[in-house]
Amino acid sequence: MRKTHSSLALLLAVILLIGPQFTNTVSGEETDFDDGVVESVQDDEPALATDENGEELVYESPKYDPMDFHFVDHFDDTEKSQKLWVKSQAKKDDIAEEIAKYDGVWSWEAPQRIVWKNDIGLVLKSKAKHAAIAAKLFKPFTFEDDKPLIVQYEVTLQEGQECGGSYIKLLSANKANDDLTKFNDKTPYTIMFGPDKCGNDIKMHFIFRHVNPINGSITEKHCRKPKDRLEEPFKDKLPHLYTLILRPDNTFEIRLDHNIVNEGSLLSEFTPPVNPPREIDDPNDKKPDDWDEREKIPDPAAQKPEDWDDDAPPQIPDPSAVMPNDWLEDEPEMIPDPSALKPDDWDVDMDGEWEAPLVDNPVCEKVSGCGKWKAPLIANKDYKGKWRAPMIDNPNYRGKWAARKIPNPEFFEDLAPFKMTPISAVGIELWSMSNEILFDNLIITDDLDVAIDYSSKTFDLKRKFIAKESDTFLNKVMTYGKENPWSWRIALVLLVTPLAFSFYRLVRGGKKDTTADAKKTDAVQPDDDQTAADDDNKQEAGTKSSPKKKKSDLDVKNSAGDAEPDEEDSGKDSTEDVDGGASEEKETEESTSTKPRKRRVRKDAS
Repeated sequence: MRKTHSSLALLLAVILLIGPQFTNTVSGEETDFDDGVVESVQDDEPALATDENGEELVYESPKYDPMDFHFVDHFDDTEKSQKLWVKSQAKKDDIAEEIAKYDGVWSWEAPQRIVWKNDIGLVLKSKAKHAAIAAKLFKPFTFEDDKPLIVQYEVTLQEGQECGGSYIKLLSANKANDDLTKFNDKTPYTIMFGPDKCGNDIKMHFIFRHVNPINGSITEKHCRKPKDRLEEPFKDKLPHLYTLILRPDNTFEIRLDHNIVNEGSLLSEFTPPVNPPREIDDPNDKKPDDWDEREKIPDPAAQKPEDWDDDAPPQIPDPSAVMPNDWLEDEPEMIPDPSALKPDDWDVDMDGEWEAPLVDNPVCEKVSGCGKWKAPLIANKDYKGKWRAPMIDNPNYRGKWAARKIPNPEFFEDLAPFKMTPISAVGIELWSMSNEILFDNLIITDDLDVAIDYSSKTFDLKRKFIAKESDTFLNKVMTYGKENPWSWRIALVLLVTPLAFSFYRLVRGGKKDTTADAKKTDAVQPDDDQTAADDDNKQEAGTKSSPKKKKSDLDVKNSAGDAEPDEEDSGKDSTEDVDGGASEEKETEESTSTKPRKRRVRKDAS
């Protein structure tokens, strides 16, 4: 029983150790919803961690020079941040009225996995709802200066994500975007950037809207996909840093957690391309009727051989096969089930004549077969299939036809697509099947060093904390198991086997073999089952047990001299548990091995 309790205690300890890792919480947080208002409850003391040098990792809202940024918000100053952002009151005009409104819930709060309680983010609380929110830039970005555009922000998908996005839009500077309460999916933007996923389709959006310099039309240019699938941010529930760097020389970089995942040129890596082709196919040019594009043709001089049989089957019955002697041609393979009964509610008029279901004929099981015998099939040596003439080069082949080229009347050459429509605001317009999407540390600047320094005080510090907090023995085991899936099978066997054995012992605890125990003890045993039953009846009636079972304590002398009577046992009832009594006596003798021992003598009742 003690082993059982130890195993159960071990299981409980494992659950207590593993449990917190799966709650995805460092210090704990509870959120309550009440009419769209979110209240966050955190522990009084923030969790602590140290860096490689033992220095405590302490978070302070980053201090910055506003002149270095076109926009910056760390969301920690909730009152100030809420004044920057405007929630959309718009409606989508192409869907049903009941789902057209942008009624997604936004909240300023600490993340579920709290690193520091004063590190606040902007959280989309609702799912399967349209949500939009936007903020004016401190100063517009005009693309006129010889400076790059750097857009950087953090996203934490706290509940993971199966279908939805967490991208941002840089809204174009025009009168239509002056009123941010009207921000919707049709609002003009200059750049859309960020992650998106639905099922197995994973994207890292970089879309810019290009203005045709000839006619002023606008076309969306989509960046090609990264070579690697970026799956981890959608399922690991950790903060991730997304950075877009767009340079005046038309080159770009997309970084995930400081690692370059996509790069190239605005002139070559987008679909459709920025510049249209110089020439296009003449729409009035038609392929001549006698134009032959066939490289090979059937040989018109070839003839089918006279012995060629197109209708010959690929297989024929084996002419040498003979029906086995025990084959029963008169016996059917299937017979009506003799045990089947017609249901009581069977209606002949509605259901037709009842017939018992067919079952295999038991007679056929003892012989080679039943029913009409057929010879097995073998390959037909005369089979050649359909005859076709061999192919030869086409003497009239003129090549693949292509329309002649003419100058493209809409051709232009924009060698500086970097000079895009100026940006005046930043917005988040989403529809997601996941909630608890946290945005943090959103900046727009023209100095890459400023962006890197800002992330070192925010994202980098946060990930160091999480890495330190996660660098425990259990997490190392989990990481090893992830890299070596076979190890989980071994761990499962090692864990389940002792638990199953302990449970088995627990269930059988009341069914001990007293005969076997009797061989290991000198305690009095009942003469037979009837004697034991009589004794039980006497005990229930309040009578004393038979003298045959009663123990007597005698004074005995040991090596130290005369011993006192065993007072502990003198008053014990003779009906005490034999196994337990013997075990206790043995343990008592072992535990007092350094003292003069008392010897217990039992009188033989016979």
